Amino acid sequence: MADSVLLAAVAGVPEASYAVGVSGGADSVALLHLLHHHRPELHLHVVHLDHQTRGAESEGDAAFVDGLAGRWRLPCTIMRRDQIEPELAGLPTNRSARFRVIRFELYRRVVAAHTLHGVILAHHADDQAETVLHRLLRGARSPYVGGMMAETAVGGLRVWRPLLSVRGKVLREYLAAVGQVWREDASNASMDYFRNRLRVLLKENEELVGRLMEVHEAMRGVRAWVANVAPKLGESFRVSEVEDYPQMVAAEALRRWLVDRGSPVEELTGDVIGRLVEMVADAATPPRAEFPGGVRVKRRGGRVVAERGG
Repeated sequence: MADSVLLAAVAGVPEASYAVGVSGGADSVALLHLLHHHRPELHLHVVHLDHQTRGAESEGDAAFVDGLAGRWRLPCTIMRRDQIEPELAGLPTNRSARFRVIRFELYRRVVAAHTLHGVILAHHADDQAETVLHRLLRGARSPYVGGMMAETAVGGLRVWRPLLSVRGKVLREYLAAVGQVWREDASNASMDYFRNRLRVLLKENEELVGRLMEVHEAMRGVRAWVANVAPKLGESFRVSEVEDYPQMVAAEALRRWLVDRGSPVEELTGDVIGRLVEMVADAATPPRAEFPGGVRVKRRGGRVVAERGG
């Protein structure tokens, strides 16, 4: 039976029709179970991407999700990575980032095809702490050391993450209590992946999770203010349009500008944005530079323009 924390978490999802990302793992299965059994007024469409990384195991995950959706009489869309990836240009070279782009493309397609309100994802408090730590180690600057937002938009896709205040172990305890099985992904234990090494670090230092969540909360208000005051830049812009703003506000405007030009969000680290801030602010820096996604930026006569590489 779901406790009050879990019920309160899913109660905040507005009544509408949604895609639900389900990998077959404990977190997403718990999310789907909670939404299906405790929010019956929601219309849910299960979505699963077969990443094709573990052979028969990946196929087993897809079959498990399909069977789960079938038992609960929920519509379900399952696609393989090779059905989507060839159609996407400028994918990140980092495998985790590339797979995320492909998943979000699948979510967009399902949401558009079935006129859904958005997608609900199963990220929880441990994922939040991991994200904050990851951003800190990658050199993210204030306010981007914060974590994921409970409600946001990614490339025009509306995203809900209702479980961000819930620990992962609580979700597993819930599944055990209701007798619901899930799939274990053996690659989550591999130390070949940086994210997995962070996960182990946090598991061995439980107090860090709370501290990192505090960092996220502290940055949330700052991020909201910066997002509200940062200017919207056009296809090209004059340096004077950003030079009088505080650096963190200018950086947010320039980050958005790069995203609009085609730079993948996942690759816009603090160092990357810092390069563009310096290029715009200092006329002595090189007037041409390459940014993620093949975006070439040029500064000439006090104006900044961008073009996509071929």
